[in-house]
Amino acid sequence: MTTRIAIAGAAHPHARYVTAEVDRYDDYQLVAVADPDRAVAERYATPYQAKVFTDHRQMLDETQPDVVMVAGIYADRGRAAVDALDAGAHVLADKPLCTTLADLSAITEAANRNNRHVVLLLEKRYYPETIAMTELIHELGTIHGVVSTGPHKLNRPTRPEWFFDRARYGGLLNDLAVHDIDAALYFTGLTAGTVTGALASEPGFPRYGTATLTGPGVLITAGVDWLTPAASPLHGDYRMKLIGTTGTAELQWAQKRLLLTTTDKAQYDVPLPPGHRPAELPLQALAKGNEADITTSHSLLVTRLALLAQQSAENGNQPLPWTS
Repeated sequence: MTTRIAIAGAAHPHARYVTAEVDRYDDYQLVAVADPDRAVAERYATPYQAKVFTDHRQMLDETQPDVVMVAGIYADRGRAAVDALDAGAHVLADKPLCTTLADLSAITEAANRNNRHVVLLLEKRYYPETIAMTELIHELGTIHGVVSTGPHKLNRPTRPEWFFDRARYGGLLNDLAVHDIDAALYFTGLTAGTVTGALASEPGFPRYGTATLTGPGVLITAGVDWLTPAASPLHGDYRMKLIGTTGTAELQWAQKRLLLTTTDKAQYDVPLPPGHRPAELPLQALAKGNEADITTSHSLLVTRLALLAQQSAENGNQPLPWTS
């Protein structure tokens, strides 16, 4: 049975996460692409002979897809996700899923009333280093500390103007911190606590910030930025350190290394298994009508935490309570 896929918004190149799967599987069909910029929609649609639209609602009405990939301008994503769910489709979403808590509430309500799934494509879940760490997490004992760094190149000359508009972009922490928030919850199992955000202000566009989560016996700090030097060979040297009662681990995602030290073993490089493409496993699940391993509830939770961190940072760094 063919799974009909559409793209609602293609302003970000992560829209290619879903076309990468269409390229590999005959039972996936890209039926349509919608973007307010028709040239952008045509760029993605033409290789697949898919229909082109400038209005995603018209696309949903005319093509009735099974799964919709949401990857447009950040502030437009919430509306696209709600409309896709109301049209009866499951949603795959590039991060950020949306830019306001009001949008998040609307997405939650739409998923519930339509009994459809929402999957945020948290690609670090599928990196070889993360998969290997999952198998060895017991060696760290009880994890009390998580420290991550998420640097990125800004590449300002190639960024569109909407990216520097706070209302359309949604903020640094909402954009970049969600991956590390997800990984930290994944490794620690934290289900409640407080979240605090902080930004190093810069006129119009803060480029460094932190999201801090605290809970019973756990402290998580995720630093993110747009400050990787232009001459760096890496877009971002993404890292996460896990600190436990019987061991520590450092996931060096960009360097493709996992370093583990325990009470009984000196630091060593963990052999890495194969990884997965960002949309590979989620789309396989949705094509069967099943919930993905990155569940709807978790996708909504980590989005909420990133939005709360952004809210905290912009309102005096006040800790905000949260629970799953």
